[in-house]
Amino acid sequence: MPKRGGTEVFRITGARQGLADDVRGRQRRYIISMTVRTLSVIAAAVLWNVERHVAVVALALGILLPYVAVVIANAGRETAPSLPSTFVPAPVRPALGAPEASEDAGTERPYGRN
Repeated sequence: MPKRGGTEVFRITGARQGLADDVRGRQRRYIISMTVRTLSVIAAAVLWNVERHVAVVALALGILLPYVAVVIANAGRETAPSLPSTFVPAPVRPALGAPEASEDAGTERPYGRN
C-alpha cells in the first residue's frame, strides 16, 4: 500500500540496541571478568607453594583484570557505521511518458485488427 505525500520511512535494522539491553550486557561482561579475576587470585594463593610460576601468572592476571574489566564495561554504546541509514527516502514514481510514434503507425494495428 503506497504512502501518501512525502512521508519518511524508517528501517528498524539501523536502530541501535536498547539502553536496558546495553547495560545488561555490560554488567554481564563485568561480572564474568571479575569472576575470572577472583578465581585467578584464589589459584595464585593455592598454588604459591606448589607451582610458583603458575601462581605468579595467576596473580598477574588477577592484578590486570580489574582494569580490563572496567574498561570493557565502560566502553560506550556500539556504533553501527556499516548498517544502512535509518532513514530511507520514499521511492519516486516516474510519470508515464507520452507514447513514442513509430514510422509504421498507420499500416498495422495491434491484436490483428486491420
